Amino acid sequence: MKMKKLGVIAAGALMAMSLGVFGCSSPASSSSASSSAAAETEEMVLLNDGELTIVSSPDYPPFENLVGDETVGFEVDLFQAVADKMGLTLNIVPLQFDAIIPAIAAGGQGDVGVSGFSVDPERAKEIDFTATYYVDDQAVAVMDDSPITEENAVEALNNPDVIIAVQTGTTGETFAQENFPNATIQGYGNSTDCFAAMQSGQASAVCTNLAVVADMTAEAYADARIVYRVATGEEYAAVVSQDNPALLEAVNNALAELEADGTIDELKAKWFNI
Repeated sequence: MKMKKLGVIAAGALMAMSLGVFGCSSPASSSSASSSAAAETEEMVLLNDGELTIVSSPDYPPFENLVGDETVGFEVDLFQAVADKMGLTLNIVPLQFDAIIPAIAAGGQGDVGVSGFSVDPERAKEIDFTATYYVDDQAVAVMDDSPITEENAVEALNNPDVIIAVQTGTTGETFAQENFPNATIQGYGNSTDCFAAMQSGQASAVCTNLAVVADMTAEAYADARIVYRVATGEEYAAVVSQDNPALLEAVNNALAELEADGTIDELKAKWFNI
């Protein structure tokens, strides 16, 4: 689909962004002064006139999840508010998680990738991150009848007989590989499949972000429990094409307003079980 252009509807300084996963800062990113200067002279590119099209994997509650035919969640509400601030209608396009960043980088499928992305220097080579709007940690859950407990989790999880389910392409996968090298790390397409595999006995545990584990064990998988959590301080942000600095600035301006007026805090209180 041919991409259409709109004039920038908002201008201003970019919010400061701290890039890096597990406490590591990243190299220069989209928030640099050069990107801001470019945004002042370039036009904002949108897939469709009058719409902000977000590409999302609706299987990562509470950030986004499919309920019936409707995609709901923290980031859905957040980017509805962003679209409102920008004077646009929100459009949501579903896509497998690990295909979103390549799709945004290539263009033609959406304007912004929104799917619980942790800010990461490797990812920043392909796309630009918006300002961050949530900080999360890592956690591991097991079924209630598992012999793995909070007391023995560190040793018990790092065992050749243990299968840890992770969502492919996520920081949970990386965390499990680095911290439980003796276990079998089994990748799945989404977090729901990870928990289903554990419940059916195909996996011993699930490792993913704390907000997701807390939501899953409080809702759909109440027969599971958290046995391990660690403060990794992962910053969540949306992703935008590096060729669209004006859109990045407009989204960041909207996020700054939503932070200042308390909307982001209200949405966190609404969606998170932590």
